[in-house]
Parts: sequence; structure tokens; C-alpha cells
Amino acid sequence: MADLDNIEDGKNYYLDVAQRSAPSRIKGSNALDWGMKNRLARIFDPDDARTVMLAIDHGYFQGPTTGLERIDITIVPLIAYADALMVTRGALRSTIPAEIARPVVLRSSGGQSILKELSNELVAVDIDDALRLNASAMAVQVYIGGVHEHQSIGNLCKVVDAGNRYGVPTMAVTGVGKDLARDAKYLGLATRICAEMGAHFVKTYYCEKGFSRVAAGCPVPLVIAGGKKLPELDALKMAYQAVNEGAAGVDMGRNIFQCDAPQAMIQAVRAVVHGDETPDKAFDLYLSHKSVAAGR
Repeated sequence: MADLDNIEDGKNYYLDVAQRSAPSRIKGSNALDWGMKNRLARIFDPDDARTVMLAIDHGYFQGPTTGLERIDITIVPLIAYADALMVTRGALRSTIPAEIARPVVLRSSGGQSILKELSNELVAVDIDDALRLNASAMAVQVYIGGVHEHQSIGNLCKVVDAGNRYGVPTMAVTGVGKDLARDAKYLGLATRICAEMGAHFVKTYYCEKGFSRVAAGCPVPLVIAGGKKLPELDALKMAYQAVNEGAAGVDMGRNIFQCDAPQAMIQAVRAVVHGDETPDKAFDLYLSHKSVAAGR
């Protein structure tokens, strides 16, 4: 055989260099299996372990909310600027091109609408369908202190167990009802419980007082929700403060797709999260991109 001819014993085994096994930069992930780490590395940029996720899953309980009436028109052009897309399986299959080169965080809980008690959710997607959709992670709402707290924690545990069997991470989303305060004490409790139950990263809210303690007390990455629509500079300030106090990024929806210039806004958010840009400079970037888009 040709490959047996002229065999030489001159290969370099680098005997003076120990084999390298670099630790993961993603918080709390060193003990995870390779597939789990690989999926997390799709969501969190390996260079800075941060992410800009675009959340468009609001329709699972709000219906065609403002900015999401036509996902194919308003959202698809934004995907290229996001690190990951948080979406339902229905919207993914019906409107998102399969050619997108962005990881999917699949909304996997549901079962209620804005007309009913929000915490009354169930596991709405099984692991087989998540794998069929090539999901990089699954997302489950958890209502600590809510009417159906026990049920929602159970939903999280079921999805974590299913994902662990196949190397698919789970993101817990801390749902806050109208009667619960979004303060450091509550958020610290909610995020820590989610991590203790096995969530690989957690989506929560930013609070101005004590968020650094919330982030420090959670042993897995936190990404902050954008929440209700804010003025653009205020949204950029929130993102800046959050990442500088320990968040691993943002999962923004309304503060991007309800903006007058969504493509300009998501680029400004990226400048804050990945470029450590100040809110004022990021806002100037937003205005510049907005002006170019308007043809001025």
C-alpha cells in the first residue's frame, strides 16, 4: 500500500510542551460535556463570553404585539446583528430562514395568555423537537413567588433533565408578576434557585441597587431582559451598567424591534456589550446608523 512506503520517524510530538486544555470562559461551564460547552459557545462569544440575544418570543402569550406583527419583514433583517435568536418553534418554522447562521434559543414553556394567570405554564416543547430544530438552548419561564411557583420550577427541572441527556443547555427566565418587586433581594433569590435547579444560564432583570450582588451570587451567566420599551439612551445605559456589574450580556426584544431604527439600535447595543462602549458614544453610533438608514 502506498501509505506504507517510505515511512519516516521524523514527526514532531512537541515533547517539551504539555498538552493544552484551556478552561471555558463561560461562567460555571467547566464541568459540562463537550456538546454542552460547544452550544453555549455559539450563544456566548468565545472572545469575551458575552452575548447580544434578540428576543422575539413575545407572541407565545401576547399575540402579534407591536413590532412583531410581521416577523418576516421586521425581524429577519436584524438577525445578522444578533449573537443568538430567542424564538418559538412556530415562528422559527414559519418565518425564519433556515440559512441563518445564528444559534437558536428555543422558547420551551407556555400554556397561558395575557388574559390568564401568567405563571400557569407547562413544558410546551419536547427535547426531540428541540433537536429537530437544531436548538442551541431551550428557555423555560420560572415564577419564583408566583401562584404556580412549584409547577414552573418543575418545568425547569424537566427541561434541564431532558437537555442534559443530549447536551442541550437550558436558560431559565425569571418571570416577575405584577405583585413582585424587581429588587436585588428578589432577583438574587430567583436567579440562584434557577441555577441550583440546573439552569446553565439565566435571564433576569436589571436592578439599579445591588445588581452586582445578584450577578455574583449566581454561579452561571446572567443575561438581562430589556423589559418595557425605554428611550434609546436609557436602554443603552441599562445594558452598560448591567455588563459592568457582572451580566454576561442582554436578551433584548422591545427595546430593539419597537425602536424607530431597529438595525441601528441593535448595533449600538452590540457596541456596549462587546465593545465596552459608553452609553453616550453608543447613542451617537445609533444616531449615525439611523441617519444613514434614513438617507441623510
